[in-house]
Amino acid sequence: MTFWVTQALNGISFGMLLFLLAAGLSLIYGLMRMLNLAHGSYYILGGYVGLAAVRVTGSFVLAAVAATATVTLVGIVMERFFLRRFPEQELPQALLTFGFLLIFADLSLWLWGGTPQTLPKPEIFERSIRIGAIVFPTYRLFVIAIGLVVGLGLWWLQEGTRLGAMIRAGVDDAEMARATGVNVGLLSTAVFAFGAFLAGLGGIIGGPFVGVYPGADFEILEMALVVVIIGGLGSLKGAFVGGLVVGLLDNFGKALFPELALFTVFAPMAVILALRPTGLFGAR
Repeated sequence: MTFWVTQALNGISFGMLLFLLAAGLSLIYGLMRMLNLAHGSYYILGGYVGLAAVRVTGSFVLAAVAATATVTLVGIVMERFFLRRFPEQELPQALLTFGFLLIFADLSLWLWGGTPQTLPKPEIFERSIRIGAIVFPTYRLFVIAIGLVVGLGLWWLQEGTRLGAMIRAGVDDAEMARATGVNVGLLSTAVFAFGAFLAGLGGIIGGPFVGVYPGADFEILEMALVVVIIGGLGSLKGAFVGGLVVGLLDNFGKALFPELALFTVFAPMAVILALRPTGLFGAR
């Protein structure tokens, strides 16, 4: 019983990390019809900038502020000065963002080297907690809590605010939203920046237990895309549920069938796509 509960908690914590990345990726595509292949780069930049900042300041909170601010700025520059030149042109956008992915990967390798590194945990979360017969790291529980808080905050923003209504309108019908006075261009920049912020936040939060290393951008992007495909493009609910599903499948797959770890993630994705091509919560 201890094994199953521990692995489930591990899977949920990883799923919450994937949700942070997939939520922004899903909204960016839903609103802008842009598959941002550089999204994984935001994760690794957040991790590396956070690592550099925590070494200088000794503060995890200041490192998180520095990492998310840097990645958000990078996202704004990319959207305003590069991607906006190719509106609704998916192939040029995909090639351009893939080029940025390679550039950021080489820059990260040049600046921080090729040795895998982990961010130090905040001192308050360095210990483990005992829950009955289970001993579990408090930091992973913190990650789960962050994912739930962000998920609830995004749900309230989308369903309970005027800004959320504007985003939903832009996702459903951008032309109609423009006709009603919504500045879709500014909204697109804001959503893109927010998606970059969430990915940067995921980088610094995931750094202490997933780590940052060359190739992490490709790996995390791959998993985030699976989450988005399973949950449905443009759906925050889909990103949340998809993150949990992929996190649990990935963790139990590696624990029970290490030689079939990828199969345990991609096979269910194929089944879901066969039954619901738009994903679990995607618009039909």
